[in-house]
Amino acid sequence: MKKVLFICVHNSCRSQMAEGFGRALGKNLIEVRSGGTEEGHQVDPLAIEVMKDKGIDISNHVSKEVDSWDWADRLIVMGCDAEESCPALFVPKLENWDLDNPKGKQMDEYRRVRDLIEEKVRELIEEEKKG
Repeated sequence: MKKVLFICVHNSCRSQMAEGFGRALGKNLIEVRSGGTEEGHQVDPLAIEVMKDKGIDISNHVSKEVDSWDWADRLIVMGCDAEESCPALFVPKLENWDLDNPKGKQMDEYRRVRDLIEEKVRELIEEEKKG
């Protein structure tokens, strides 16, 4: 089972949504975690709300800093300059999904980014199914 770590700067929005999709859609195929490169404070309430629209509850998620890079088989940076504050840039398994940060924007932008994350997580799961 592949271990995937989704990384954002504050682990409050996109990486949390990716973790939620990974857990819900990737059961028995991938193990997922998320974390921030800097200390965050809480999961964005709008991220929680748009995930509920998809039937996925991330309200119990906690914003946290990445404490270990070694655990993961794949490191996926969500964008928002996380690479610049990421001490693991030298790791060849690092990927960047380069997603816009919806924080502070309208709900439609949260939904748009959420749907992009869902699409990318589904692609990741399909890759794992193929082996």
